[in-house]
Amino acid sequence: MKALVTGGLGFIGSHLVDHLLSDGWDVIVLDNLLTGRKENLVHQKQNKKLKILEGDVRYLPTVKKSSRGCDAVFHMAAHALMRVSLTDHRADIEYNLMGTVNVLEAMIANEIHDLVFASTSAIYGEAKVVPTPEEYIGLQTSLYGAAKLACESYLQAYSEFSPIKSWSFRFGTVLGERCRRGAIWDFVHKLQKNPRELEILGDGRQRKDYLCVKDCVDGMMLGYRKSSQKVNIFNLGLEEQTTVDRLSDIVIEEAGLKVRKKYTGGVRGWIGDNPIVYLSINKMQGLGWKPAISPEDAIRLTTRWTLKELGGIPKTRKKLEFS
Repeated sequence: MKALVTGGLGFIGSHLVDHLLSDGWDVIVLDNLLTGRKENLVHQKQNKKLKILEGDVRYLPTVKKSSRGCDAVFHMAAHALMRVSLTDHRADIEYNLMGTVNVLEAMIANEIHDLVFASTSAIYGEAKVVPTPEEYIGLQTSLYGAAKLACESYLQAYSEFSPIKSWSFRFGTVLGERCRRGAIWDFVHKLQKNPRELEILGDGRQRKDYLCVKDCVDGMMLGYRKSSQKVNIFNLGLEEQTTVDRLSDIVIEEAGLKVRKKYTGGVRGWIGDNPIVYLSINKMQGLGWKPAISPEDAIRLTTRWTLKELGGIPKTRKKLEFS
Protein backbone atom coordinates (compact mmCIF):
# COMPACT_ATOMS: atom_id res chain seq x y z
CA MET A 1 0.00 0.00 0.00
CA LYS A 2 1.14 3.50 -0.81
CA ALA A 3 -0.04 6.72 0.83
CA LEU A 4 0.36 10.45 0.35
CA VAL A 5 0.51 12.32 3.64
CA THR A 6 0.02 16.06 3.21
CA GLY A 7 1.54 18.02 6.07
CA GLY A 8 3.59 14.95 6.94
CA LEU A 9 6.40 17.00 8.46
CA GLY A 10 4.05 18.59 10.98
CA PHE A 11 3.41 17.50 14.55
CA ILE A 12 0.56 15.02 14.11
CA GLY A 13 1.42 14.32 10.48
CA SER A 14 4.93 13.11 11.29
CA HIS A 15 3.62 10.75 13.97
CA LEU A 16 1.11 9.41 11.43
CA VAL A 17 3.97 8.84 8.96
CA ASP A 18 5.85 6.86 11.64
CA HIS A 19 2.75 4.71 12.17
CA LEU A 20 2.21 4.08 8.46
CA LEU A 21 5.86 3.14 7.91
CA SER A 22 5.76 0.74 10.86
CA ASP A 23 2.69 -0.87 9.27
CA GLY A 24 4.60 -1.44 6.02
CA TRP A 25 3.17 1.38 3.89
CA ASP A 26 5.19 3.24 1.29
CA VAL A 27 4.77 6.92 2.17
CA ILE A 28 5.10 10.13 0.19
CA VAL A 29 5.13 13.27 2.33
CA LEU A 30 4.06 16.59 0.81
CA ASP A 31 4.82 19.60 3.02
CA ASN A 32 5.42 23.29 2.33
CA LEU A 33 7.65 23.63 5.41
CA LEU A 34 5.67 26.63 6.63
CA THR A 35 5.20 24.98 10.03
CA GLY A 36 6.45 21.47 9.25
CA ARG A 37 10.04 20.56 10.03
CA LYS A 38 12.34 18.05 8.37
CA GLU A 39 13.78 17.24 11.78
CA ASN A 40 10.43 15.66 12.73
CA LEU A 41 11.27 12.72 10.46
CA VAL A 42 15.06 12.81 10.57
CA HIS A 43 14.99 9.43 12.34
CA GLN A 44 13.40 7.97 9.17
CA LYS A 45 16.09 9.40 6.89
CA GLN A 46 17.38 6.00 5.80
CA ASN A 47 13.94 4.45 5.33
CA LYS A 48 13.59 3.61 1.65
CA LYS A 49 9.82 3.47 1.98
CA LEU A 50 9.68 7.22 2.69
CA LYS A 51 9.90 10.01 0.13
CA ILE A 52 9.66 13.67 1.20
CA LEU A 53 8.58 16.35 -1.27
CA GLU A 54 8.48 20.07 -0.67
CA GLY A 55 5.25 21.47 -2.08
CA ASP A 56 1.97 23.19 -1.31
CA VAL A 57 -1.56 21.79 -1.41
CA ARG A 58 -2.73 25.15 -2.75
CA TYR A 59 -1.27 24.16 -6.15
CA LEU A 60 -3.26 21.45 -7.88
CA PRO A 61 -0.51 20.26 -10.28
CA THR A 62 1.76 19.64 -7.28
CA VAL A 63 -0.88 17.55 -5.49
CA LYS A 64 -1.68 15.59 -8.66
CA LYS A 65 1.97 14.74 -9.26
CA SER A 66 2.64 13.87 -5.62
CA SER A 67 -0.37 11.55 -5.26
CA ARG A 68 0.12 9.60 -8.50
CA GLY A 69 0.14 5.86 -7.82
CA CYS A 70 -1.15 6.15 -4.25
CA ASP A 71 -3.85 3.99 -2.71
CA ALA A 72 -4.91 6.55 -0.09
CA VAL A 73 -4.39 10.17 0.90
CA PHE A 74 -4.02 11.23 4.53
CA HIS A 75 -4.75 14.94 4.40
CA MET A 76 -3.10 16.52 7.45
CA ALA A 77 -1.94 19.82 5.94
CA ALA A 78 -3.77 22.82 7.33
CA HIS A 79 -3.56 26.42 8.44
CA ALA A 80 -4.39 25.97 12.13
CA LEU A 81 -3.39 29.31 13.63
CA MET A 82 -6.72 30.65 14.88
CA ARG A 83 -5.32 33.90 16.18
CA VAL A 84 -3.56 34.61 12.87
CA SER A 85 -6.93 34.18 11.16
CA LEU A 86 -8.21 37.24 13.00
CA THR A 87 -6.07 39.42 10.75
CA ASP A 88 -5.52 37.17 7.71
CA HIS A 89 -9.08 36.34 6.73
CA ARG A 90 -8.18 34.40 3.56
CA ALA A 91 -5.66 31.95 5.00
CA ASP A 92 -8.23 29.35 6.06
CA ILE A 93 -9.97 29.49 2.69
CA GLU A 94 -6.75 29.19 0.69
CA TYR A 95 -4.94 26.58 2.76
CA ASN A 96 -7.78 24.59 4.29
CA LEU A 97 -10.71 24.74 1.90
CA MET A 98 -8.98 25.18 -1.47
CA GLY A 99 -6.18 22.86 -0.38
CA THR A 100 -8.77 20.18 0.38
CA VAL A 101 -10.55 20.74 -2.94
CA ASN A 102 -7.19 20.29 -4.70
CA VAL A 103 -6.65 17.03 -2.84
CA LEU A 104 -10.08 15.82 -3.94
CA GLU A 105 -9.46 16.83 -7.56
CA ALA A 106 -6.08 15.11 -7.55
CA MET A 107 -7.69 11.95 -6.18
CA ILE A 108 -10.24 11.91 -8.99
CA ALA A 109 -7.51 12.47 -11.59
CA ASN A 110 -5.38 9.65 -10.15
CA GLU A 111 -8.29 7.31 -9.30
CA ILE A 112 -7.61 7.27 -5.56
CA HIS A 113 -10.65 6.39 -3.49
CA ASP A 114 -9.65 6.71 0.19
CA LEU A 115 -9.25 10.06 1.94
CA VAL A 116 -8.45 10.32 5.65
CA PHE A 117 -8.96 13.90 6.82
CA ALA A 118 -7.71 15.70 9.92
CA SER A 119 -10.70 17.75 11.04
CA THR A 120 -11.20 19.54 14.36
CA SER A 121 -13.48 19.92 17.36
CA ALA A 122 -13.48 23.66 16.54
CA ILE A 123 -16.35 23.02 14.11
CA TYR A 124 -18.66 22.62 17.14
CA GLY A 125 -18.01 26.19 18.30
CA GLU A 126 -19.06 26.74 21.91
CA ALA A 127 -21.18 23.59 22.03
CA LYS A 128 -24.36 23.67 24.09
CA VAL A 129 -24.40 19.87 24.25
CA VAL A 130 -21.64 18.08 26.17
CA PRO A 131 -20.32 15.52 25.67
CA THR A 132 -20.69 16.72 22.07
CA PRO A 133 -21.73 14.05 19.55
CA GLU A 134 -20.75 14.01 15.88
CA GLU A 135 -24.23 15.04 14.70
CA TYR A 136 -24.18 18.29 16.69
CA ILE A 137 -24.17 21.47 14.59
CA GLY A 138 -22.76 24.47 16.43
CA LEU A 139 -22.47 28.19 15.89
CA GLN A 140 -19.07 28.87 14.33
CA THR A 141 -16.69 30.89 16.50
CA SER A 142 -13.52 30.80 14.35
CA LEU A 143 -12.61 31.02 10.68
CA TYR A 144 -10.53 27.89 11.18
CA GLY A 145 -13.52 25.89 12.41
CA ALA A 146 -15.74 27.31 9.66
CA ALA A 147 -13.22 26.32 6.97
CA LYS A 148 -12.82 22.81 8.35
CA LEU A 149 -16.59 22.37 8.43
CA ALA A 150 -16.70 23.50 4.79
CA CYS A 151 -13.99 20.95 4.00
CA GLU A 152 -16.08 18.17 5.53
CA SER A 153 -19.07 19.32 3.47
CA TYR A 154 -16.98 19.11 0.29
CA LEU A 155 -15.81 15.62 1.23
CA GLN A 156 -19.43 14.54 1.61
CA ALA A 157 -20.49 16.19 -1.67
CA TYR A 158 -17.62 14.64 -3.65
CA SER A 159 -18.62 11.19 -2.39
CA GLU A 160 -21.98 11.65 -4.16
CA PHE A 161 -20.54 11.92 -7.67
CA SER A 162 -17.21 10.10 -7.35
CA PRO A 163 -15.90 6.84 -5.82
CA ILE A 164 -14.17 8.78 -3.02
CA LYS A 165 -14.78 7.59 0.54
CA SER A 166 -13.76 9.81 3.42
CA TRP A 167 -12.84 9.42 7.07
CA SER A 168 -12.94 12.68 9.04
CA PHE A 169 -11.50 12.78 12.55
CA ARG A 170 -12.42 15.64 14.84
CA PHE A 171 -10.00 16.11 17.71
CA GLY A 172 -9.32 18.87 20.17
CA THR A 173 -5.93 19.58 21.76
CA VAL A 174 -3.37 16.95 20.83
CA LEU A 175 -0.13 16.77 22.82
CA GLY A 176 3.15 14.92 22.55
CA GLU A 177 6.71 15.16 21.30
CA ARG A 178 7.21 17.55 18.34
CA CYS A 179 4.30 19.76 19.46
CA ARG A 180 5.59 23.29 18.92
CA ARG A 181 2.47 25.33 19.55
CA GLY A 182 -0.30 25.59 22.11
CA ALA A 183 -0.39 26.33 25.83
CA ILE A 184 2.61 24.26 26.93
CA TRP A 185 4.86 25.71 24.23
CA ASP A 186 3.69 29.21 25.13
CA PHE A 187 4.05 28.66 28.89
CA VAL A 188 7.63 27.42 28.64
CA HIS A 189 8.57 30.40 26.46
CA LYS A 190 6.99 32.76 29.00
CA LEU A 191 8.77 31.10 31.91
CA GLN A 192 12.09 31.39 30.12
CA LYS A 193 11.54 35.15 29.90
CA ASN A 194 10.21 35.48 33.45
CA PRO A 195 10.44 32.44 35.77
CA ARG A 196 8.70 34.39 38.52
CA GLU A 197 5.35 35.00 36.84
CA LEU A 198 3.22 33.13 34.31
CA GLU A 199 0.53 34.87 32.30
CA ILE A 200 -2.49 32.68 31.56
CA LEU A 201 -4.90 33.80 28.87
CA GLY A 202 -8.47 33.78 30.16
CA ASP A 203 -9.46 32.76 33.67
CA GLY A 204 -7.71 29.37 33.67
CA ARG A 205 -10.98 27.49 34.06
CA GLN A 206 -11.24 26.48 30.41
CA ARG A 207 -11.63 22.70 30.22
CA LYS A 208 -10.00 20.74 27.42
CA ASP A 209 -9.44 17.13 26.45
CA TYR A 210 -5.66 16.83 26.13
CA LEU A 211 -5.22 13.80 23.88
CA CYS A 212 -1.80 12.18 23.41
CA VAL A 213 -0.69 12.11 19.78
CA LYS A 214 -0.10 8.35 19.92
CA ASP A 215 -3.74 7.77 20.91
CA CYS A 216 -4.85 10.24 18.22
CA VAL A 217 -2.97 8.44 15.45
CA ASP A 218 -3.99 5.00 16.72
CA GLY A 219 -7.61 6.18 16.67
CA MET A 220 -7.35 7.49 13.11
CA MET A 221 -5.89 4.24 11.83
CA LEU A 222 -8.42 2.11 13.74
CA GLY A 223 -11.33 4.15 12.39
CA TYR A 224 -9.93 3.91 8.86
CA ARG A 225 -9.58 0.14 9.10
CA LYS A 226 -12.85 -0.67 10.82
CA SER A 227 -15.37 1.74 9.30
CA SER A 228 -16.27 1.59 5.62
CA GLN A 229 -19.19 3.91 4.91
CA LYS A 230 -18.99 6.43 2.09
CA VAL A 231 -18.68 9.17 4.71
CA ASN A 232 -17.18 8.35 8.11
CA ILE A 233 -17.01 10.98 10.86
CA PHE A 234 -15.51 10.41 14.29
CA ASN A 235 -14.61 12.37 17.40
CA LEU A 236 -11.28 11.61 19.03
CA GLY A 237 -11.15 12.83 22.60
CA LEU A 238 -11.15 11.87 26.25
CA GLU A 239 -13.80 11.26 28.88
CA GLU A 240 -11.69 13.31 31.30
CA GLN A 241 -11.17 17.06 30.89
CA THR A 242 -8.36 19.12 32.37
CA THR A 243 -8.44 22.83 33.17
CA VAL A 244 -5.85 25.19 31.75
CA ASP A 245 -5.07 26.07 35.38
CA ARG A 246 -4.18 22.45 36.13
CA LEU A 247 -2.11 22.24 32.96
CA SER A 248 -0.16 25.33 34.07
CA ASP A 249 0.45 23.75 37.50
CA ILE A 250 1.98 20.68 35.83
CA VAL A 251 4.20 22.79 33.59
CA ILE A 252 5.42 24.83 36.56
CA GLU A 253 6.08 21.67 38.55
CA GLU A 254 8.01 20.02 35.71
CA ALA A 255 10.06 23.22 35.31
CA GLY A 256 10.95 23.08 39.01
CA LEU A 257 9.66 26.56 39.72
CA LYS A 258 7.43 28.35 42.17
CA VAL A 259 5.54 30.92 40.16
CA ARG A 260 2.92 33.62 40.59
CA LYS A 261 0.11 33.17 38.06
CA LYS A 262 -1.46 36.15 36.32
CA TYR A 263 -4.80 35.81 34.50
CA THR A 264 -5.98 38.03 31.66
CA GLY A 265 -9.61 37.36 32.69
CA GLY A 266 -12.69 36.19 30.81
CA VAL A 267 -13.86 32.69 29.97
CA ARG A 268 -11.87 32.63 26.69
CA GLY A 269 -8.16 32.99 26.12
CA TRP A 270 -8.77 34.63 22.73
CA ILE A 271 -11.52 34.98 20.12
CA GLY A 272 -12.27 31.48 18.85
CA ASP A 273 -11.01 29.76 22.00
CA ASN A 274 -13.88 27.51 23.07
CA PRO A 275 -13.88 27.34 26.90
CA ILE A 276 -15.16 23.76 27.08
CA VAL A 277 -14.11 20.97 24.71
CA TYR A 278 -15.74 17.71 25.74
CA LEU A 279 -16.37 15.30 22.89
CA SER A 280 -18.53 12.20 22.90
CA ILE A 281 -16.35 9.28 21.82
CA ASN A 282 -19.09 6.65 21.82
CA LYS A 283 -18.70 5.96 18.09
CA MET A 284 -14.97 5.29 18.37
CA GLN A 285 -15.47 3.23 21.50
CA GLY A 286 -17.93 1.13 19.50
CA LEU A 287 -15.04 0.27 17.18
CA GLY A 288 -12.90 -0.78 20.14
CA TRP A 289 -10.82 2.37 20.55
CA LYS A 290 -9.73 3.38 24.03
CA PRO A 291 -7.10 6.04 24.77
CA ALA A 292 -4.19 4.51 26.66
CA ILE A 293 -2.48 7.67 27.94
CA SER A 294 -4.03 9.91 30.60
CA PRO A 295 -4.20 13.68 30.02
CA GLU A 296 -1.84 14.31 32.95
CA ASP A 297 0.74 11.91 31.51
CA ALA A 298 0.35 13.54 28.09
CA ILE A 299 0.90 16.98 29.63
CA ARG A 300 3.98 15.84 31.55
CA LEU A 301 5.48 14.07 28.53
CA THR A 302 4.95 17.14 26.36
CA THR A 303 6.31 19.52 28.97
CA ARG A 304 9.49 17.48 29.45
CA TRP A 305 10.05 17.31 25.69
CA THR A 306 9.39 21.06 25.35
CA LEU A 307 11.78 21.98 28.15
CA LYS A 308 14.48 19.86 26.48
CA GLU A 309 13.69 21.26 23.02
CA LEU A 310 13.85 24.87 24.23
CA GLY A 311 16.86 24.40 26.48
CA GLY A 312 15.03 24.50 29.80
CA ILE A 313 14.72 27.44 32.16
CA PRO A 314 18.00 29.42 32.52
CA LYS A 315 19.74 28.30 35.70
CA THR A 316 20.95 31.80 36.45
CA ARG A 317 17.42 32.78 37.37
CA LYS A 318 16.40 31.75 40.82
CA LYS A 319 13.03 30.52 41.93
CA LEU A 320 10.72 33.00 43.55
CA GLU A 321 9.82 31.94 47.06
CA PHE A 322 6.52 33.10 48.46
CA SER A 323 5.93 33.57 52.15
